[in-house]
Amino acid sequence: MAKVAFLGLGVMGFPMAGHLAAKGHDVTVYNRTFAKAEAWTQKHKGKAAKTPKEAAAGQEIVFCCVGNDDDLRAVVLGETGAFAGMGKGTIFFDNTTASADVARELHAAGKKIGVDFIDAPVSGGQAGAENGQLTVMCGAEQQPFDKAKPVADAYAKAITLIGPPGSGQITKMMNQMCIAGIVQGLAEALNLGQRAGLDMDKVMAAISKGAAQSWQMENRWQNMIAGKFDYGFAVDWMRKDLGIAMAEGKRWKAQMPLTALVDQFYGRVQERGGGRWDTSGLIQPLQKP
Repeated sequence: MAKVAFLGLGVMGFPMAGHLAAKGHDVTVYNRTFAKAEAWTQKHKGKAAKTPKEAAAGQEIVFCCVGNDDDLRAVVLGETGAFAGMGKGTIFFDNTTASADVARELHAAGKKIGVDFIDAPVSGGQAGAENGQLTVMCGAEQQPFDKAKPVADAYAKAITLIGPPGSGQITKMMNQMCIAGIVQGLAEALNLGQRAGLDMDKVMAAISKGAAQSWQMENRWQNMIAGKFDYGFAVDWMRKDLGIAMAEGKRWKAQMPLTALVDQFYGRVQERGGGRWDTSGLIQPLQKP
């Protein structure tokens, strides 16, 4: 069993830290709002710290899942940041979906003090976090990855070392791009079927067994045609992720016309007050133009 910290107790981090505790690891948690950390300790076995530095002190691995690049820098760097409390040979395992740039930056900063930084964004959403079934894509060297993986297995069904620092984040960008295109296609198809008055149960029974099948189709079509969008990853977060992906695309001169278009459609959802809807909310502007 390992001594670990977990920084960030949002809808993802709270259950992820819980799985680490349930597996018997010695867990110390930190959250920007301390009351959330205290609430975690009432539900799970572990301790709460008031700063990232305090949480990270004496730990073998520090896990993290916060909102964006700025949030990540805030908990890692500075006098009260995690790096200030971490010793040589320890690992920072970052599950935040952030830019590849910040992953490379913090990997370099960690190297200067003997800390291995691993960018390890996750896919699977809130349900995956709660069920311990997340997919994790990592950018790191082999040795720290091999040390951290058995511990991170507590909340994951698959953890893959993709390549050097930043590789995990680029892989997550690709993941989000694939999802965005699939959900938009599904939204348009469902909207057509509804407007044509088809029996959607029969339609989905037919096409979900063929080449059109996808996770989004299997898990979201019923909620989409019902206009219910409270079942997963928020539109606000998807737009953040697509923005990161498009910025990385400019770096590599990779064309992303579909990603840019779907990002605009998500912007329309936000304008309608759907920023906290799950990503399947793309169908709402089609249902109610």
